[in-house]
Amino acid sequence: MAAHSNMNCHNSLFSCSYFGRHLDALSSEVMALSGRMLKTSSIFQRRLFEPHIAGPVSLSIRTVYERDYRRPGQAPDTRWPWQKIHFDFSKGVDGIKKHFGLLKDEFLERWSGPEGRPLEVHMLEQTRMLWEFRGPESLGQWVVTSDREIGGRSEAYIKLGRNNSTCMLYGSLCSAPPQDGETRYSGYCTMRSKQPRASFDRKKHFDWSSFNTLYLRIRGDGRPWMVNISAETYFSHQRDDMYSYFLYTRGGPYWQDVKIPFSKFFLSSRGRVQDDQHALWLDKVNTIGFTLGDKADGPFQLEIDFIAVCNDRAHTEEFAYELYKRNPEV
Repeated sequence: MAAHSNMNCHNSLFSCSYFGRHLDALSSEVMALSGRMLKTSSIFQRRLFEPHIAGPVSLSIRTVYERDYRRPGQAPDTRWPWQKIHFDFSKGVDGIKKHFGLLKDEFLERWSGPEGRPLEVHMLEQTRMLWEFRGPESLGQWVVTSDREIGGRSEAYIKLGRNNSTCMLYGSLCSAPPQDGETRYSGYCTMRSKQPRASFDRKKHFDWSSFNTLYLRIRGDGRPWMVNISAETYFSHQRDDMYSYFLYTRGGPYWQDVKIPFSKFFLSSRGRVQDDQHALWLDKVNTIGFTLGDKADGPFQLEIDFIAVCNDRAHTEEFAYELYKRNPEV
């Protein structure tokens, strides 16, 4: 009996030591496997966020989430924001004087009435002139761009017309895409108003809530244009939202008076018409612009006399397109 018990104890000790060695070996293999997985994961993450460029590349988180457009093949700007600022003491003093002067004007306008006009004029106003091109300073309120920003070959320019009383937008349209291997479509020219600014570079909006129609006097060459209106939004992902409508020019030497109701403008984002349509917020309008992209290569010309808004009493439509409800009423 004693010998049998000793043998059982010896077998149990042998089994414990045997399983212990296997457990240690298994744990070491698991540790090695987890280390290889972590290393592979880190290499994958590094390769995922690094551009495929030969040679050493220094990449920061700021360049990964860069929101500005960068042409295909163009090296990213790795400078930090403070490295792009050019400090100038004299310009700083001039800027302080300018912004305090604007703040003073804003304070005095509040006592005169809405937007510096008397209250009775604001309430009885039927037509408001927004832009009249009567001098070189009026052209400084606009920005002209084309597909040259993405490597295209279109050209757009702006100048004063005859007798310095109109705005002449002219140039040449080319729909050939750039040879960069990534851009597929090209061929556009745009003229857009600058965002109005208040004191200390605060955003300032146009309030057109008292009007319902856009009033233009133009003279074109027969090309179709697109009128774009940008309004303030609540969220940052809506910054590309645009309200657009068509502008058809007749051509010839005669002026053309165009009235477009604001209810006709449809919502689009990055060139795509949205299914969920909303009416334009007329109390917070940022910019207005004109875009040409009819794929007809060649020269173009659009002459603008003035841009205004008016209140058409005969137009009672609120919105021309169907409004969808997520939870329709029963």
